[in-house]
Amino acid sequence: MNWALIGASTIAEEHMIRAIRAQAGNRIRWVVSSDAAHAESYAARNGIDGATTDLGRALTDPQVGSVYISSTNEKHRAQTLAAIAAGKHVICEKPLAMTVAEANEMVEAARAAGVILATNHHLRCSGSHRAVRALIRDGRIGRVLSLRIFHAVHLPEHLRGWRLDDPASGGGVIPDITVHDADVARFLLNDDPENVVAQKCVSGMGQGVEDSAMSVWSMPSGAMVMSHESFSHPFAGSGFEVHGSAGSIFARGVMTQRPLGEIELVTEAGRIAVPFDNSDLYTTGVAQFLAATRGKGEPAASGADGVKSLAVAIAVREAAEGGRRIRVNYGETT
Repeated sequence: MNWALIGASTIAEEHMIRAIRAQAGNRIRWVVSSDAAHAESYAARNGIDGATTDLGRALTDPQVGSVYISSTNEKHRAQTLAAIAAGKHVICEKPLAMTVAEANEMVEAARAAGVILATNHHLRCSGSHRAVRALIRDGRIGRVLSLRIFHAVHLPEHLRGWRLDDPASGGGVIPDITVHDADVARFLLNDDPENVVAQKCVSGMGQGVEDSAMSVWSMPSGAMVMSHESFSHPFAGSGFEVHGSAGSIFARGVMTQRPLGEIELVTEAGRIAVPFDNSDLYTTGVAQFLAATRGKGEPAASGADGVKSLAVAIAVREAAEGGRRIRVNYGETT
């Protein structure tokens, strides 16, 4: 498979280029950026042959079969629809779009065109998350009563900019991190949040957008989810706890982009450390995506998964802004 990168981004440079090249026979032919000088320097730095500001030039290359989109959030819809219209398979960064309706449009376009649309929810590919999901599925903690996700971090200097000061581009901690945590909850519990209550604030870094948020979600099963995201917490750590009628799971340091952390299962029988696979998250995700393009299974997170995580994040923002309980609106996704 040959690829085009739509967006000369940090996440592509630090994670996805390596993950794509780890797949046998996969090559990156193009990088597309709105800044010609940035595209050229990015391509030279990363050994990519083609650099352009013209999206159509990359998409009309008959040798390109897949694209990875990691531009700013407001560009995702148009770029994804253009790639789908050109017959390309797509991995798009989260959130898929700015609204649920736009995201559902992208899913329907991919379905109609017969191409794969995946959302780059990389945490689904973490061995730690998959191990916890298996524990829950196998009934090791009984009926799930609650899930607490803590994902408050200190946003690195090189990732700031629009995330902190540009709501039009999709800035703010809610579209950046809450959307991930929504997918984590859905993945672990195999359930979709119904209602949310929330608060958000500017706690020291945000300049026009929220940099911290806390919310509580109700699930159809009766379980409750408590979620905390922030850009301004340098020492908080990250992870989640799943509490059930017969035990609890404590997962610490497992919300990063690297296969780190530890898991402990606590039941009446005592405490045990839970082993998990430590393969690279992005390499796993790209491999699963490529298998799906060959008709073998589904991507780790589908376009529909991306719609649902976006819907939860939007509900959290609405709840925080309005000071009331919001029912999650998933639109027409299936």
